[in-house]
Amino acid sequence: MMSDRVKAYTGLFLLVMSMLVAGAAPAQRPVKAAKHTAVKQKITAQEPDGLQQRAYFVQTLIKIGDPVLQALSKGELKKNMPVEAATVATDRSRYTYLEALGRLLSGMAPWLELGPDATAEGQLREKYIKLALAGIKNATDPGSPDYMNFNKGGQPLVDAAFLAQALLRAPVQLWGRLDETTKANVVRELKSSRVILPSQSNWLLFSAIVEAALLKFDNSGDRMRMDYAIRMHMNWYKGDGAYGDGAAFHWDYYNSFVIQPMLVDVTRTLTEAGFKDERINTLVMTRAQRYAAVQERLISPEGTYPPIGRSLAYRFGAFQSLSQIALLHQLPSEITPQQVRCALYSVIKNQIEASGTFDQNGWLRIGIYGSQPGIGEDYISTGSLYLCSVAYLVLGLSPDDDFWKKPNAEWTQKKIWTGKDMPADHAIKN
Repeated sequence: MMSDRVKAYTGLFLLVMSMLVAGAAPAQRPVKAAKHTAVKQKITAQEPDGLQQRAYFVQTLIKIGDPVLQALSKGELKKNMPVEAATVATDRSRYTYLEALGRLLSGMAPWLELGPDATAEGQLREKYIKLALAGIKNATDPGSPDYMNFNKGGQPLVDAAFLAQALLRAPVQLWGRLDETTKANVVRELKSSRVILPSQSNWLLFSAIVEAALLKFDNSGDRMRMDYAIRMHMNWYKGDGAYGDGAAFHWDYYNSFVIQPMLVDVTRTLTEAGFKDERINTLVMTRAQRYAAVQERLISPEGTYPPIGRSLAYRFGAFQSLSQIALLHQLPSEITPQQVRCALYSVIKNQIEASGTFDQNGWLRIGIYGSQPGIGEDYISTGSLYLCSVAYLVLGLSPDDDFWKKPNAEWTQKKIWTGKDMPADHAIKN
């Protein structure tokens, strides 16, 4: 039986969704363009509680993903999606559509995996599960106008990997509900990406997670590719929770965009398949927990964070690792779930409401805060931007989870910069 709190949340959610269907955002918390003004403090005693924040997370994830999935489900993604690119030197239309699909579903998957139920949110999940299934079908069907490139050039390996990760994150609702022909098509396309040679960098993990999905769903994964990627990242570990991107250290967010989450998902898949390596598993999780703790400390009292390194156009996707560790109930003991919730809410709200984040038809535009084309590197195009969705992994936690039910809490920098006493921070040794 639902608690009074969950009933209240369901009522709120019905109101939010009815207004969305009517074409309007909720009056109290609209998702609309905001002027480029100094960012103000977002989380106060008057701010929405956890279940209201969840409704906002769902609302904004749908705003991001709806144009992609609606078009792709009809076989009209290539027809309708713009291809904004930082440079015209390369034709990003060869890659951008698979980027949009793989990256979007990688972030949406844990929410979709909760499956349909009688609540307003559960019915909404069913809608987007069906759209995603239709999209995967069209993306892998050679007869579809939206048939995608999985093996020509280097880039398709990256986004075959994100699609594989999405399937691993929603094995019941995404993989399990595909028809048999589409399952065979997906396996064929994932295998076709093997012709792409990954560089000695985080790209090894793209090969590894494709093989992890093939291991789980087709029993054909190449363990050598998985093991090699893991071992090389063990060699590239720099300390205190951070890996090198290859042999060199890069001060950017690739530990969160790719390295930590894919190491976690690959090792979990291997363990589920009976190939358990307790020492490696412990190292991977301990380091991921430390990195998540550092990420939480990077979020300012105003919900901003350092714009360091490349690929900043992935926006709040920079916090995938923190969101994943919260989803897995593996947060370090000094970090409460509700402080992560409030911190992520503040970051997402700041960026998604910035003027210029979306074009007039609802497609994402290049930038970290609004439209900033100069932020994009030569590999960035419209489809690339949907990696922002991985900040929403926490939506895979049910509304009854403490992550959503506990009272609002200040995150680390909010505590420190209001003078509260805090224990010292320390590096980990392994």
